[in-house]
Amino acid sequence: MSIQNLDVRDFRRALSQFPTGVTVITTNDEQGRPVGVTASSFNSVSVEPPLILWSIDKGAHSLAAFENSQHFAVNVLSRDQVDLSNRFASRGEDKFKDVIYHKGVGNSPLLNDYSAQFECKTWAVYEGGDHLILVGEVLGYRYNDSNLPLVFARGSYSVSSQHPSTVKYDAKDESGEFISDYLLYMLRESYNRFSSDLYPKLQAEGGVNPEEWRILAMLRDQGVMKTEDLAPLVMQPAVALMQTVEWMQDRGLVELVDGSLKLLPEGISLANRLLDLAKQHEAEVLTALSEEQSSQLKNGLRAIMESRS
Repeated sequence: MSIQNLDVRDFRRALSQFPTGVTVITTNDEQGRPVGVTASSFNSVSVEPPLILWSIDKGAHSLAAFENSQHFAVNVLSRDQVDLSNRFASRGEDKFKDVIYHKGVGNSPLLNDYSAQFECKTWAVYEGGDHLILVGEVLGYRYNDSNLPLVFARGSYSVSSQHPSTVKYDAKDESGEFISDYLLYMLRESYNRFSSDLYPKLQAEGGVNPEEWRILAMLRDQGVMKTEDLAPLVMQPAVALMQTVEWMQDRGLVELVDGSLKLLPEGISLANRLLDLAKQHEAEVLTALSEEQSSQLKNGLRAIMESRS
């Protein structure tokens, strides 16, 4: 698409195809109060010297604190810290209330739970259009291999996992009892095989990505929903959900009134078509099982999920 007539929403949609990690950047304001903001713009710059960078919106309430601070810390979040990411991405609340942390270099808050942490001295601050780019010199770091990192892609939270092409599962291979009979491997392999067939069909039929499909499906079942209730169910932070909603409004699929979202006739029609397609796909997947086996499989998975809720 030509940049001369830039469609901001479409440009953001293109950028969202690039997955990133999720971080909470922390520092202190002039009064010494802790400040934190969720950011996915974190990146490495140099090893010698060790430099990293991230960027902050010039409209952020915490802009002055980060622009003027001599130190900041990067807390790379783990897959179990979605709520923490949402908290520090929001406005108008005490973000550090009930959050366990301690002070690091320059008294920057360090979260007690993390995938990785980098304590930094501000190296430089650069203009970057509607953002400021902050470069930090890493003075200390640590990481936790046991915590899988939280991932953000296409406006939705995700988790990192090994690519299916690197793992060849053979149900007939009895040489390795662990691989051939381990539930987690079988669940993941089943999901990878069959979701890779479904999502292209949803795109071809309705021009929607998986995140938009989840919104359509939830609204079809629930009718009208508050965006604050919908966001965690579709695994999108509030800001990203609103960007997705704007895109869907432009297509005439949904209507947002006083914070509540509902499907328009075109959205209902599309949701029904996609549901029929998904059910057909499910039926094809389950042809390997009898009706009784299918029922047992679903009931068993429900029991597992309820035991972990």
